[in-house]
Amino acid sequence: MTKVSGFTFIKNGLTLGYPFKESVLSIAPLCDEVVINIGFEDEECTKDDGTYEYLTSTLKDTEKTKYIFLKSWWDPNKTKSGLILSEQTNIALEKITGDVGIYIQGDEAIHEKDYEEIQSAIKRLMSHPSADAILFKYHHFFGSVDIEKVTKKTYRNELRVIRNHKGIKSWLDAQGFRYSDDTKIKCIKSEAEIYHYGWARSEQVMDKKTKEFSKLYHGKDHKAEDFSYERVWGLRAFHGTHPAVMKEWIEENRNDIDILSLPVKLSLKDSRIILSDFFEYLTGYRFGEYKNYRLVE
Repeated sequence: MTKVSGFTFIKNGLTLGYPFKESVLSIAPLCDEVVINIGFEDEECTKDDGTYEYLTSTLKDTEKTKYIFLKSWWDPNKTKSGLILSEQTNIALEKITGDVGIYIQGDEAIHEKDYEEIQSAIKRLMSHPSADAILFKYHHFFGSVDIEKVTKKTYRNELRVIRNHKGIKSWLDAQGFRYSDDTKIKCIKSEAEIYHYGWARSEQVMDKKTKEFSKLYHGKDHKAEDFSYERVWGLRAFHGTHPAVMKEWIEENRNDIDILSLPVKLSLKDSRIILSDFFEYLTGYRFGEYKNYRLVE
């Protein structure tokens, strides 16, 4: 029988308004264990925003799931290309013991409607001699949980299930994975979806988040501009349902800004994106799509 491990990482989840507990709960029914790596400000791992205590006190073991909590220091001097994000992902990845690992980020969730599809895809993966990962589809919410961003600027697919013990590692800023020699991972496709809420928080929280993350890419002293929502290209109404575990978070964090009523902010650089998006809408094909994986099925 295939053992399934979940793994994730989070830092300042409370301060930055992440649905990180919901992320964990969305994968827990699929997992025999879930490894959660929680970031701290100091090397002794004594200073955080309360995220560690919150998780350890609210997430309880069930008959099927055992939660494993790790502590790690985020070195403020590691500020190149967001590499600390893959470093922290790999700390959790190295601790899983399952045959496969389900990865979820602190602003992502899986819908319960896709559990059977994921379980079926894992069975196909384990019987496929040359595949080592499973590809998921994506919903990217922007400004509100009722609006999603669908454009070439957002990725349509990414790996979220990988085989363990294959030398696979988190890649660059932790969007996806690569083999240890940096080559792309061979994968199969699933119809399961990831719901990404990273840009669906209030403007005040998003301002904190963007300023904090800018330091991971540009240095600890970098000063980012104030954040405010604008109607960028590619926004459309979302008419689907959200994962059940997200219900309370959505009610508490609903952003009532009506972005679709604002004028679209465009630049000359957007013209090529718009043409590409219209072609994709008509044909389903995306020119120059970034694919951090190799489909073998």
